[in-house]
Amino acid sequence: MTRAMTLRRWLLPLLALCAAPACQQRPDKGPVVVSVIGSRPVFVDVNKRNADEAQRLLLDSTAQGLVRFDAAGQIEPGLAERWNVIDDGRTYIFRLREAQWNDGSKVTAADVAAILKRAIAPASRNPLKPFLTAIDDIAVMTDAVIEVRLSRARPDLLKLFAQPELSILREKPIGGAGPFRIGATGGGILLSPAIDPVRSPEDEPQGPSPEQDVRLIGERAARAIVRFAAKESDYVAGGSVDNFPLVARAQIAPTNIKFDPAAGLFGLAIVRRDGLLSSVEGRAAIAQAIDRAALIAAITPDWGQPVERLVPDKLDSAAAPAVPAWAALTPDARLAAARDAVAKYRADNPGPIVLRIALPPGPGGTMLYGQIAARLILIGVQPQRLAMNEDADLRLVDAVAPYDSARWYLATACVFCNDDARAALDAARDAPDMATRAQRIAEADALISSDVAFIPIATPLRWSLVSLRLKQWQGNARGWHPLNHLRADTN
Repeated sequence: MTRAMTLRRWLLPLLALCAAPACQQRPDKGPVVVSVIGSRPVFVDVNKRNADEAQRLLLDSTAQGLVRFDAAGQIEPGLAERWNVIDDGRTYIFRLREAQWNDGSKVTAADVAAILKRAIAPASRNPLKPFLTAIDDIAVMTDAVIEVRLSRARPDLLKLFAQPELSILREKPIGGAGPFRIGATGGGILLSPAIDPVRSPEDEPQGPSPEQDVRLIGERAARAIVRFAAKESDYVAGGSVDNFPLVARAQIAPTNIKFDPAAGLFGLAIVRRDGLLSSVEGRAAIAQAIDRAALIAAITPDWGQPVERLVPDKLDSAAAPAVPAWAALTPDARLAAARDAVAKYRADNPGPIVLRIALPPGPGGTMLYGQIAARLILIGVQPQRLAMNEDADLRLVDAVAPYDSARWYLATACVFCNDDARAALDAARDAPDMATRAQRIAEADALISSDVAFIPIATPLRWSLVSLRLKQWQGNARGWHPLNHLRADTN
């Protein structure tokens, strides 16, 4: 089946429902309907398994952390109304606001500390745990104050605490103290603004309006786009590269299609080092053969610029980002060098050279594979597409950075690194001060780049469909949009 035939199969229902771009304008009345690409919005234990976009939004909306992100991706108060950083950045003191669990009982510092300790416990599988190793203790100071003590300073700790994976979610009875409370279910989950226990009824005599409610739905990308095109939703969240071609071929008004300037990694992790990939020259051949500009243009010119280095900026490294040796070559010279490396390998290893590439499903994954496969064939490599959970040689990494540290980029890219690079990363993690940490990060960057342990391609593609009534929506580097910051009259 050709790419065009595949897209038509996905999009025929869309085109039947909406014949003009103007159809995406919804009246500003009733609950905001949010359709999230993914599974149903249910509570998950993030210390045991990963949450998808709908589940993360539910956590952020009903449980929230000590701090949270605002519409621009900046830190704002969550359960903590204020905080102080002392002891040269090694101690964070949080004062909790007066808050209630979803059953009306009081949230205490002991509750919060116990939940955070569970996230960093040895048995925890929380995805943020590897980046929280500097936490020595979480101590209860008073009924409304907790103290987070660090073995080494971590300036980006607040950005980690703002992530949904560190939301303060109580297990029994399950629930949180976020900006929303769960109302009716069926056709998604209805979220209504939580009553602020500090404010008296006289402050809000009529209570929240229906427009402040949010109906949260989780569904397949095609169905989410159909719903938006039919004016049955206000917002489609959770868009990525594997499903964007559905939007590109649908009749959605350009003003409704929004992109985040998301910071993070998008590229191929080298997960096996045998055959052609056993040598630096072989791995470099694959890295320089990929035509990044053509790949990006095939998906959408709104994606951004090609990426050839692991770390986007200096960030907290002591040196400028390491640049691969082949980056200075022209596109033709890169291709020629890649062909030569493959030919040299084949001279000593006769027979076909097969590389198995794990990519996501959907039309975007198909387009990615087409672009990558065409270039590999040009240099004499036979590509084979696999599902993301299959045993592959190369696997797509598509991740938004939760905080701004060069070490996050390097640790995330280092799926299969050599011992020297891994040691430098560990030394950066355990560094006693920021200057030493910066030096170890720079060393790790140079080692991973020269070892060609990861093949950067672009920044993560994150898209949304946003109706005009959601005037507070803002694109941001975190690619995160709290449901209480969609309309201008919510907070």
